[in-house]
Amino acid sequence: MPLSLFPACEVCFPASEKVRTATFFLAAEEYVARRWAAGSYLFSWVLPPTVVMGRNQVAHQEFDLDYCARAGIDVVRRKSGGGAVFADGSNIMWSLVCGGGEVEDIFRAYTSAMARALNLLGAPAQATGRNDIVLKSGGKVCGNAFYRLGDRSIVHGTMLYDTNAQAMQRALRPDPDKLKAKGVQSVRRRIGLLKDHISGGTDCLRASLTRRLTDRVLTLTATEVAEIERLERHYRRPDFLMGHIRSTDVTLGGRIEGCGMLELHFTLRGSMVEDVELRGDFFELSDARAAFCQAFRGTPFTAASLQASAHRHALHRSVRGLSEQALAALLAKA
Repeated sequence: MPLSLFPACEVCFPASEKVRTATFFLAAEEYVARRWAAGSYLFSWVLPPTVVMGRNQVAHQEFDLDYCARAGIDVVRRKSGGGAVFADGSNIMWSLVCGGGEVEDIFRAYTSAMARALNLLGAPAQATGRNDIVLKSGGKVCGNAFYRLGDRSIVHGTMLYDTNAQAMQRALRPDPDKLKAKGVQSVRRRIGLLKDHISGGTDCLRASLTRRLTDRVLTLTATEVAEIERLERHYRRPDFLMGHIRSTDVTLGGRIEGCGMLELHFTLRGSMVEDVELRGDFFELSDARAAFCQAFRGTPFTAASLQASAHRHALHRSVRGLSEQALAALLAKA
């Protein structure tokens, strides 16, 4: 007998002047799963520009972190597996909290129900593979992920109504040859856009799908929102966001005119520098390793972060013949 997840209960959030980010809604999933009675609960959310990585991904492999910082794109990590996604105001994020069961059955029930609802609205969509929804003409319009929390299951996904393709391409740029790290690499597939089949915008689509997939409403109280905000802090912790994955080693370096061979061997935990060792035939003017460790430990492994820290600590002064410009050029390879 097919698993029944719908109609679900719609989860509503009280009005707020705060701009809610992805971490709030990821924490809201947890709160509902931990605290609300058994049943299926569904809600949707729209984000400012954000990249969301899977539980087992390495941030600097998946994103151009420096570009994200310059462009004001938020970077967050979820607790489910799978690949990295880009979201902005033209995407719809969906969250379903339901009971236990086999993951394949839950994915099948969820994606099939969403695809049927999209078809009723005019989009020729179909569930495919384990967790995607695609247009029959080609193009992925919804990718979904899953994790367990006790005896509850959480499914969440990104639905592409429209998107800023240029920002997506700049933000998401994994390079499998760049680093020998032990993370999961995202696979970029050709996308489709629901705006080509359904008019009215994201708000209209959210409302239409919610009507078809829910039959009752529960609104979070101010006390419950405060509890969600407390849970949200975990998602913003640097060790969860950037240092979640076990350590990996990365080497930057080469021969520098007037200085000699200088190699920086970084030990990373995720995308955070855990340690650094210097090797080469250079001459020290002071304890260079201690200076580099002090400057880089706990720093995100991005060119801009490393360069800023090197400048702030004047690291070039610890190595004979090393100019600030040469060190910055070396660190630009990160």
